[in-house]
Amino acid sequence: MSFQVPRTRWGGITDHRFRSVGFFSVEQADGAFWLVDPDGGRFLSKGVDTVRFDQDKIRDTELVPYAEACRRKYGGEQAWRRATAERLAGWGFNTLGSWSDEAVATAGPVPLSVTPNLDLGMSFAWQANDRSPSDPRQEFPDVFDPEFGRHVERKAREHCAQRSGDRNLIGWFIDNELRWGPDWRGPDELLPMFLNLSIATPGRIAAINLLRERHLDFEAFNAIWRTPADSWEQLKAVPRLAAPYHREPRGEADRADPLRARFIADCDAFLALLANRYFELTTAAIRAADPNHLVLGCRFTTPPPPAAAIDAAGRHLDVISFNCYGHDAVGMIDAYASTGKPCLIGEFSFRAVDSGLPNSIGAGPLVATQADRASCFRHYVTAALRQPSIVGYHWFEHADQPAQGRFDGEDCNYGMVTIEDRIYEDLTRAMTAVNSEAETLHAAAAVSS
Repeated sequence: MSFQVPRTRWGGITDHRFRSVGFFSVEQADGAFWLVDPDGGRFLSKGVDTVRFDQDKIRDTELVPYAEACRRKYGGEQAWRRATAERLAGWGFNTLGSWSDEAVATAGPVPLSVTPNLDLGMSFAWQANDRSPSDPRQEFPDVFDPEFGRHVERKAREHCAQRSGDRNLIGWFIDNELRWGPDWRGPDELLPMFLNLSIATPGRIAAINLLRERHLDFEAFNAIWRTPADSWEQLKAVPRLAAPYHREPRGEADRADPLRARFIADCDAFLALLANRYFELTTAAIRAADPNHLVLGCRFTTPPPPAAAIDAAGRHLDVISFNCYGHDAVGMIDAYASTGKPCLIGEFSFRAVDSGLPNSIGAGPLVATQADRASCFRHYVTAALRQPSIVGYHWFEHADQPAQGRFDGEDCNYGMVTIEDRIYEDLTRAMTAVNSEAETLHAAAAVSS
């Protein structure tokens, strides 16, 4: 890998501005945040998600077309790892993002850092849903269940403790794209979702208790929520409650209704309670198992969740991570930088029509050509690097998805390489150029901030 400035083996700049603590850490200089690599280098995490030989089975089959193509091209997985590691480093990337094969990190001429995703909270919800499939699903883990704390502690010990000495590990993502409220999955707030859990669920009991604390009497509460119950005791037995409002007003009458604002205030109060408990328990579990590495957050998704969740994240995390599939991430960065913590983009991407892929299911702007993808990457990352809080950006993803769709139906041109492992030259040239000047662009943000 060729650079014009002296760099550490991790790719950080060796200008002796920061002191190494032996692992990746976070520092601030002249108003801008930086990661510091284990050798004391000034570091930005330039990553790629899903770097793996077995990326993406065709939906409802065991066929993995990318692996089949690479087996023909390289002869086997280890040869593919070496070639891929060398290629990523040549394009100026220094990090394997989420869901990557970490053996790639040590297969090439220089080491790559890693950022594993623990699914720490959602694994609790998945287990609960599998255990009781006929009960209402936990769309967000029930952090009020006493078992939740024990679950995250156990899972952190299993996955983090044995890696507390890994020097190429930047830190841990807690979860990915949790449902903090209204988003592309639906308009529901977390408070109504928890009120519609099974009657004896700890999260449902916590939600009702919060409402009792916030309202002087049941009649005042029911004027807002319009439930079929006549008392708090009756409310406990109501199996399903319909939310009386949504966060986004539905017409002028809804916007002017003063009770709607009180409904939103109830939802935000519950979200603040839930978010603080989620971040407190998960970060404590990770740090108890591994005190050496950063806690990188839960990869918030667009649109930004309500301020209560962002504020709780800022109180507990080392770095706030989010995924942003827009034309740029500046607005999202501003929302999260308000916490005073550094930010890392966990996913972003652009797709092109000329790839020949359907691009029918999947996030992110759809542009005409590969040259447009390259231009979009250049604009997106350059704009992000000019924000003082940014410490990394991870592209989604390494290879294109199958035209027939992966497990969830996505069939997009997200790759830096095709499903036959052919390089998208326009895109990777742009990536190489921007990655090479990333530290200079970010240092300028410090001067101008």
